[in-house]
Amino acid sequence: MPDRLVWLLRHFNLRARVFQAGVLNCNASFEAQSGLGYLHVLKSGKVEITPQGHDPILVDDPSVLFFMNPTQHRVQPAATGCSMVCATFEFGLDEGNPLLEALPELTLVRLGDAPILGLTLRQLFTESEEDHCGKQAVLDRLCEVALVLVLRDLMDQHRLDVGLLAGLADTRLARAINAMHAEPNRNWTLEALAGEAGMSRARFAVHFRDTVGMTPGDYLGEWRVGLAQSMMLKGMPLKSVAGEVGYGSASALSRAFLARRGKTPTTWLREHGTKCSP
Repeated sequence: MPDRLVWLLRHFNLRARVFQAGVLNCNASFEAQSGLGYLHVLKSGKVEITPQGHDPILVDDPSVLFFMNPTQHRVQPAATGCSMVCATFEFGLDEGNPLLEALPELTLVRLGDAPILGLTLRQLFTESEEDHCGKQAVLDRLCEVALVLVLRDLMDQHRLDVGLLAGLADTRLARAINAMHAEPNRNWTLEALAGEAGMSRARFAVHFRDTVGMTPGDYLGEWRVGLAQSMMLKGMPLKSVAGEVGYGSASALSRAFLARRGKTPTTWLREHGTKCSP
């Protein structure tokens, strides 16, 4: 099967920043900050994670927990403390990123259930306990690798029932989704997408909606606008972006953008401190 994450990782930049590495023996609270997710990796000990408005979750064996979307939460180690690596991360966009909308508020993967994470996390823990030059950069990169491996595990083990990763976990739907990701500027029809999946038009439409949570047309529209946001943040002019993502003109892209984001590209870019190039 082709790489199911290649286009997401190419267009939406993943960046992590480790701020805790080692023994944690006091409570810590984390505010919801726009565009920031949180990653917590428990090496040993026990810890309670309490998202705002939810009951505490006790984690008492090595695990990876991450909040993909900005979520206020509290981390409370057991009286004897615990060993943890914690990081913030960004995934390119605080809205319009399909991964941000595809995952639950909190994702918990116990390492005993995901051996694929073992080697990377052993390196992460080793680096966190030693004092070498470039330590911060290595910790940050290893956390980024860990996040990608968690996403891979969620797909490979079919841990999610609905959403983008559930769609990418389905061999037939993944072919259609990858095709949209690779060629957003193509004039995709339902028949053409069903052909990519090797399914009938009617069966594909129902299966896609039930698995991904939206129609193929809606997903394609969201992908195109999200991709346009990423390109505009990199300074690409609106007219060029429109052609790249499948709209015949800058005005056509602006209309689609307004319909899906409730604001024009110019307004959205201004809110992100960037000017819109025509």
